[in-house]
Amino acid sequence: MAFQSSTQPLSASSGNPALDRRLDWARADLEAGDAAAAAELLADTVAEAPHFVAAWFLLGEARAAAGDEAGAAEAFRAVLTRDPADALGAGLRLARLGGAEAAGAMSADYVRTLFDQYAPRFDDALRGKLAYRGPEVLAEAVSAVCAGRGRAERFARGLDLGCGTGLAAGLFAGKVATLAGVDLSPAMVERARALGLYARLEVGEMGAALAAEAPQSLDLILAADALCYVGDLAPIFAAASRALAPQGLFAFTLETHEGEGLLLRDTLRYAHGRALVLAQAAEAGLGVALLENRSTRTEKGAPVPGLVAVLVRSVDL
Repeated sequence: MAFQSSTQPLSASSGNPALDRRLDWARADLEAGDAAAAAELLADTVAEAPHFVAAWFLLGEARAAAGDEAGAAEAFRAVLTRDPADALGAGLRLARLGGAEAAGAMSADYVRTLFDQYAPRFDDALRGKLAYRGPEVLAEAVSAVCAGRGRAERFARGLDLGCGTGLAAGLFAGKVATLAGVDLSPAMVERARALGLYARLEVGEMGAALAAEAPQSLDLILAADALCYVGDLAPIFAAASRALAPQGLFAFTLETHEGEGLLLRDTLRYAHGRALVLAQAAEAGLGVALLENRSTRTEKGAPVPGLVAVLVRSVDL
């Protein structure tokens, strides 16, 4: 199985500088392609420091890279035993190895840690390296639906789920009288706040924030590349259906794949099959105003398969 090494710095200390240095040496071995040497060094390290979560995690990565999937799974389970909140994403690695349910593998602590670290370079990395245009794809989709329905592209209340640094606000703030945003990462929210485009910003889980909205109170719900960090879309869709005002729109982008169901990609983001999206939307009482194949980013120079959707309450179809 191909295995993608974590991009997160494993900064937790063992409390022993000598053992901490071994972590750096093992990481260097792994990056140099000598996974077996890295795994051997890390196995010795965790034997001496069983509490050293970062070493257990890197041991899992090294064993996976060496083709030892059973040993990798053992190491990742050791991480979860020592850190049930799973800030490093061991559950995701287990899911990739076939040892956990993919839909429930991504912890809130993992997403928060990932994006807190990513925040300072987020915009440059997405725009410059990955040709990201999720907000633009959403804006085009919302404009197309509004034009097709003969309605003005003006909204009273909107909520930007997984708002990140606020890239979508630049395109939507002028169309929404009161635009709020929510994101798990405090560092991302701080950068979004600096834009001055949101009436309200909240650090929190987007599903919970959406569920807390009053019934039929939102005219526009946005999720630009946020749902690729959610396995089971059913709770989000149910909360959106409840919160949408009459004629309100729920616009989002997703990564997708040609098969059915849910796939955890080697990038540790979820790809949702089109049929799964349609089924879960219907179960939530949401109808499809627009559903198109659209990529929002590239990886290794190639477009990542994606979907853009605009949903409405079924009674508004």
